[in-house]
Amino acid sequence: MSQCESAQAVVRAGSGADVSFAPVHIDWSIALASVIVGFTVGLTGMGGGALMTPILLIFFGVTPTAAVSSDLVAAMVMKPVGGGVHIRRKTVRWELVRWLFIGSIPAAFGGVLLLHATGDSEAVESTTKVFLGVTLILAAAAMVFRAWLQARRSAEARAGRRETLGPGGSIDVRIPITVMIGAVGGLLVGLTSVGSGSIIIVCLMLTYPTLRGSQLVGTDLVQAVPLVTSAALAHILVGDLELGLTASILIGALPAVYVGARLSSKAPEGVIRPAIVLVLLASALKLLEVPTGVLGVILVAVALVGLPIWGAIDAAAHPQDMWDRAGLSRRRWIGWQAFGAPIGIGFAVAAAYFARTRRQLGPASLTPDRGDETVPAEAHEAGVH
Repeated sequence: MSQCESAQAVVRAGSGADVSFAPVHIDWSIALASVIVGFTVGLTGMGGGALMTPILLIFFGVTPTAAVSSDLVAAMVMKPVGGGVHIRRKTVRWELVRWLFIGSIPAAFGGVLLLHATGDSEAVESTTKVFLGVTLILAAAAMVFRAWLQARRSAEARAGRRETLGPGGSIDVRIPITVMIGAVGGLLVGLTSVGSGSIIIVCLMLTYPTLRGSQLVGTDLVQAVPLVTSAALAHILVGDLELGLTASILIGALPAVYVGARLSSKAPEGVIRPAIVLVLLASALKLLEVPTGVLGVILVAVALVGLPIWGAIDAAAHPQDMWDRAGLSRRRWIGWQAFGAPIGIGFAVAAAYFARTRRQLGPASLTPDRGDETVPAEAHEAGVH
């Protein structure tokens, strides 16, 4: 049973059941955890569900469905803020949003109802936990792939090999693929609350490579509003929502997201994002009940290999002129990290790169290509991606 279960407010609806409310009580330990998560979301622009939901399960003993539903309702409150920013800036591609809607809204709503129709409450909780673990692994992989893809897009734009879509430009909508992206993302969000800010945007980057970073983020944020709303309503209908838990999340997350977004330009993303990937992987394996010893070995192996690979990707994102100004060899730092990763040497090189060399270079986003504003920078300004 969760810590806040004794003082929760539960909405029970559907099947003719009465709607009853218990006094809403704020769990300040959960509010404190949501401050940390919200601040991280503001700094990096990543979706909060991938961090908050596993924290509620692992550290606070909240049931999987209650954690997912409460996080979705909190996202339903916060997502429109970022979406409104991009609507005002005219960075939303509505021709994509409407087709994403068609796939995501029924998939999110129907996925929740289907899950609850497949077994008793214990089976539903167990299945939700497994889905969440698998989705967190996908989210961690998506973060790594997105970093590599962004680096490649920036390099192509600087070399003049990549065309980007202007504010008034037209796009050839690939309707079946776009609807499928929405459906898959909607299903994942409905079952786990994870995916709208991590997996869908990577699919859009691959499907529509001419979209600018601001257009990607704006489109993803706006389509996520009805998506999380649909999933949240489905969880409310089946009686999963705990109002006290949701209120605790919002009290901590809302101000923390704003503060993190204001400080995002000073954040050492090259260090924060690899750490988040490691946290997501650890949370996923814990939820999948991997033995502690095996979990430790996997995390150490991933850290030894993953950090230098991330460092090589980050180094490649910095253009040659920045390396020249710093008097450093771009090829050497990329090569030592990439080729040294499998044998352990790369980890030491990566540690030196992030501790000293990267600060001499400055963030790659200091010299963005005019046609490709970086996705994280736009997400920071939105504050709730």
